[in-house]
Amino acid sequence: MDLSKIKNVYVIGIKGSGIVGIVEILTKMGIFVSGSDVPEKFFTDEILQKLDIKYFEEFSEKNIPENVDLILYSTAYNAENNIEFNAAKERDVLMMSYPEILGELFNQKYGIAVCGTHGKTTTSAMMAFVLQAVGVSPTAVIGSRVKQWGGNALVGTGEYFVIEADEYQNKLRLYEPKGVILTSVDWDHPDTYPTLNEYKKAFTDFVAKIPKTGFLVVWGDSIDTNEIAKYCTAKVIKYGFGEDNDVVISNFKFHPPRRTNQNQMSNDQNDELKYQSFDVMYKKENLGSFQIKLIGKHNVLNAGAVIAVCHKLNLDMEKVREALKDFSGTSRRFEMIGQRNGAILIDDYGHHPEEIKATLKATREIYPDKNIIAVFHPHSYSRTEALLQDFAQSFDDADRVIVLDIYGSARENTGNVSSEDLVKLINKYNRGKAEYIATIDGAVESLQDKISDTDIVLAIGAGNVFEVVKKLKF
Repeated sequence: MDLSKIKNVYVIGIKGSGIVGIVEILTKMGIFVSGSDVPEKFFTDEILQKLDIKYFEEFSEKNIPENVDLILYSTAYNAENNIEFNAAKERDVLMMSYPEILGELFNQKYGIAVCGTHGKTTTSAMMAFVLQAVGVSPTAVIGSRVKQWGGNALVGTGEYFVIEADEYQNKLRLYEPKGVILTSVDWDHPDTYPTLNEYKKAFTDFVAKIPKTGFLVVWGDSIDTNEIAKYCTAKVIKYGFGEDNDVVISNFKFHPPRRTNQNQMSNDQNDELKYQSFDVMYKKENLGSFQIKLIGKHNVLNAGAVIAVCHKLNLDMEKVREALKDFSGTSRRFEMIGQRNGAILIDDYGHHPEEIKATLKATREIYPDKNIIAVFHPHSYSRTEALLQDFAQSFDDADRVIVLDIYGSARENTGNVSSEDLVKLINKYNRGKAEYIATIDGAVESLQDKISDTDIVLAIGAGNVFEVVKKLKF
């Protein structure tokens, strides 16, 4: 596709966390972009408003411009559930899905794809941020707002293109990477992959496409990721804490926020007071010590993957070190929102049992004496049903759990499981820990006058649960 001939693009589902990155790239290329989505507010609204993008908060065939050259659409929408999709089909206008346009752009460059069940957003953002800092001017599309960019995308002049490569609906089949980071593999998206083996096959097929001149950087401490790596014919670089890896992380230390007195943590809204440090060896070569602002052992692993890629690309390791130390992360990944009555308010995107456990563990490490209240918004009926037992055992590091109604999104309207089912199971393992509150406003009302400086409120989930802490802040 020749984008130089495209002047006017309309996007169905413009608030999508990935598609807004494409919107940013097209806008910066001088293409006029407009679109539509649901009226619910997401973190992408802020990005669209910053880019001065006109968008409707309802779907209507009247929204589509007469002179449109290309219609992009989120894969959440189709002819059966969206009136604009049908209208576009009848007009015989060029239509492409989000992963198709991303593939078109990505495959023209030296593409580095970050894939895996967990850590895709942070690792891809960190990778692109470091490449930008060392001066190679990458292009990038990330699934969340990168704090230091103020948006989801970079439009660079260099050869590298970094993407967060989502496996849902097997979008991986559309990408032809030169390099891949594989962070983890835990069964997810049961509506696309009914079994773990089918889920793993999406990744084995993906790494098998890497050309022999390319590379695979893979988490080497996992049986499943190691099994998938065997299908790669390119150079394989393993990273992790185990001594058998090519890139070995050691001397991992968490440096918590300073205390202003015996019981009170200092205010670390800018995340400046806490950090993690670790050392890295590449085979017999000592790459030295590194620091990151992000919390949790999982983020040390994410940084290890980025260091491995940078070493493979022969980048200046001192510049890499400084960039990693400076990286502030992305929106909705353990993001400090503010306070209410002295209670600290945090937002996190975790929506898989392993992500919830990792986030809560990190929260407990930072705030060992606080009362942690997790407000969880289950995302999709199929995931909640398939992983119900795992979800129920994910909240050990929380003192209290509030479960909202399942966020079905455009994918699903109903299912065979409810949030009440999850609450019952959590309480089966930890009596009285969980309660069901159907709505965001209900959770806000329940908490607003009862939380204090002894509490942490952690909103966690992939939907719009962030509204809980945003509303509590005011």
